[in-house]
Parts: sequence; C-alpha cells; structure tokens
Amino acid sequence: MAAIVVTPLAIPDVKLITCPRFSDERGFFSETFNAAAFAAAGISLTFVQDNHSRSGIAGTVRGLHYQSQPLAQDKLVRVPRGRILDVAVDIRRSSATFGRHVAAEISASAWNQILVPAGFAHGFVTLEPDTEVIYKVTNAYSPEHDHGILWSDPALGIDWPVREGKALLSARDQRFPKLSDASILFP
Repeated sequence: MAAIVVTPLAIPDVKLITCPRFSDERGFFSETFNAAAFAAAGISLTFVQDNHSRSGIAGTVRGLHYQSQPLAQDKLVRVPRGRILDVAVDIRRSSATFGRHVAAEISASAWNQILVPAGFAHGFVTLEPDTEVIYKVTNAYSPEHDHGILWSDPALGIDWPVREGKALLSARDQRFPKLSDASILFP
C-alpha cells in the first residue's frame, strides 16, 4: 500500500495528512487511520474517541475549542462530505508562535486531514452546505476541562471566509473570551 503523506504547516506542529485512496468501478477504499502507518510517518498517538458533526448551512462556525491539562486533546480531523476551512491557534504561552494560527482547507474531494496537537485552540467554518466532519481525539470529552477562544478575536488575524453577523454559531461559542482574556491556557 502507498504511504501516507505528512506535510507540516507554517506552525510545524500542525500537520496536513493525505492518506492513499484506491478507486475502481465500485467506488473507493482508503485507510484513514492506521497506527503503524502513522507511527512510521512520525505520528504516534493513541486515540480514544471519535466525534462526528454535521452542519447543514455553509458559514457554520464551530470553535475555537480546546481542553486543558491533564485532559488536553490532540485531534485528527477529516471531512467525508463537503469542505471546511480548519483553523488551529497556538495557545502555548512559552511557544515562539503563541497567538499565531494556521488554516487549511480540508475537504472530501482533497481527501486530506489535519492533525491539531494539544496546546492549540481548534475551530472550523463550513464552506458548503451539509458538511460532515469526523475527528479522532486522544482524550475523552471533559466538561470541566472544556474551554474556548472567541473565533472572531481581531488580535488573532484569522481571515475567515464568513463575517460576524453572517456566521452561524452556538450561543456558547459566541460567549468565549478573546485570547488576551482567557484565563486557562497552556504553559
């Protein structure tokens, strides 16, 4: 089988991953995660939970979410239907890239994934109606450790393809603090 392709983004801890897809007259087959193949590519993580979301409307924003220590989560995000702009914001205070972000389009047609490590706030906006997102995480959901950063914080400089007032967000996501006001981040 062909190997996965791992490409570090502008913040190298965040990686774009493409898994081989084999097509024939029946359709296609793809291993979207194989622990041995990922380990051979330098990614050794133990995933404990899969999450699946569907957003009916383009312009739906989810995030920017993260879990704090000791239940921080690495996330492996893919899109089996539709497409998203996926964003990872470095919230590690000791990092040279603290407060900076990377963004990548993840889509069913590109058959790519993004690995967002612990220490990053994560979010996305749907670019097509009826978009589905599946992501693996390395720790189970914990309400006590669940936090967020305001998606539209101007200090982050994220070029979202949807503007405030046009984006569809949960009430909770709209109330998140700006990065400068967040009390629980990573060292």
